[in-house]
Amino acid sequence: MKSITINGSKRESVGKKATKALRNAEMVPCVLYGEKEPLHFAAKELDFSKLIYTPNAHTVVIKTEDGTFDAVLQDIQFHPVTDKILHIDFYQLNEGKEISINIPVVVEGAAPGVLNSGGTLILNKRKLRVRALPKNLPDVIVADISKLELGNKLYTAELASDDYSFLHPDNTVVCQVKTSRASIKEEVVEDTQTAEDTEEATEAAE
Repeated sequence: MKSITINGSKRESVGKKATKALRNAEMVPCVLYGEKEPLHFAAKELDFSKLIYTPNAHTVVIKTEDGTFDAVLQDIQFHPVTDKILHIDFYQLNEGKEISINIPVVVEGAAPGVLNSGGTLILNKRKLRVRALPKNLPDVIVADISKLELGNKLYTAELASDDYSFLHPDNTVVCQVKTSRASIKEEVVEDTQTAEDTEEATEAAE
């Protein structure tokens, strides 16, 4: 999995006054949790744009005066009105310890149910939560739809991997091909026209 580097400065004070001063300076107060004492630091708000405002999943390399740490984003708080980042929690990675993270789903292939039967592809899960060792974390979960006929569904059980496990039931629907509304409307129109034609033919015969 790709990583994004965040350069941070250790926070000497974690009180409300100091936190407010950081935010006024367009800095984000952060905490790194791990096996040792939590590390309080701050980083420029702009530096988080590639981590937060993206559909992709990333690990994070945090660099501070105390050293370099591999981590994942654990929690983030936004201002309810301005949507500015108020606070971020990170969790330090341990190569021998599994972690849970949301991974984006990428659709691959062309579904026969869409190409040949006029169906509509519905993506039920844009992200799936997986559990794995840091070295086995995938960038994306590939959903191959090349065998999906009209009415077929693709389940998490069909996307299983030896590198990670899904934190979803095996029967969780990832995507499916449904009959489109346009197709249903066309069928209704055709049935109506057929009924009208039959009725007109009957009246003519009489």
